[in-house]
Amino acid sequence: MPEGDTVYLAAARLHRAIAGKKLTRSDFRVPRYATLDLRGQEVEEVGSYGKHLFIRTPTVSIHTHLKMEGTWRVYRPGQRWTKPGFTARLILATDDAEAVGFSLGLVEVLRRADEHTAVDHLGPDLLGPNWDAAEAVRRLSGHPDQPIGLALLDQRNLAGIGNIYRSEICFLRRVHPAAPVAAIDDLPGLVDEAHRVLTKAAHEPPWRALAYGRQRQPCRRCGTGMVVHLLGDETATRADRGIYFCPRCQPAPGER
Repeated sequence: MPEGDTVYLAAARLHRAIAGKKLTRSDFRVPRYATLDLRGQEVEEVGSYGKHLFIRTPTVSIHTHLKMEGTWRVYRPGQRWTKPGFTARLILATDDAEAVGFSLGLVEVLRRADEHTAVDHLGPDLLGPNWDAAEAVRRLSGHPDQPIGLALLDQRNLAGIGNIYRSEICFLRRVHPAAPVAAIDDLPGLVDEAHRVLTKAAHEPPWRALAYGRQRQPCRRCGTGMVVHLLGDETATRADRGIYFCPRCQPAPGER
């Protein structure tokens, strides 16, 4: 599933392409909105909150979530798409651009006044203008027995972290992903690290992984072979859902 920086950058690309312009075409390829026509409405802005993306006109907010396979692409009018047409779920066109959402996991149209209902359950947005580190710490602390590797994935604690960055954050803080939240010596420091990592990924790409995807490769700090595990109540079988860590730099709870 794309991480918060991916959605943030996708929103920025869409904003540059269609914000401030009137829609000449809207094609919702989902049954619920098949007859909705937004032609003539101006796109005021495109923004994100965690892993959620919003395209806003004066009257509605188009809420999309990429889930596992989704992506947004921008084309010139008439340009050949680089993804199969049957996977397009939403097309928004202006005079000089065509934004296409492929394989989107969620498409819904909300009244602008109701947009907040899509994110009210989420924790602070790591890449948002109103990032609140203290609130993120408070929410994490509310689950003292939960492994930190799972707590970081819970978007109700802080929004934007996926499997890649939970591995990176734990590695940078020398924290074993199975360590319970209550055992983290410096939880505010870990939250600040999360904010730093996501901000750097969003504003200074390309990003280079220190831990993720490096199973059996030497740790960049100590040379020990990196490992990948699923945490206790994770049932995913996909290899990309495991959390990567160094067994020496990040000893298991009780092994320090």
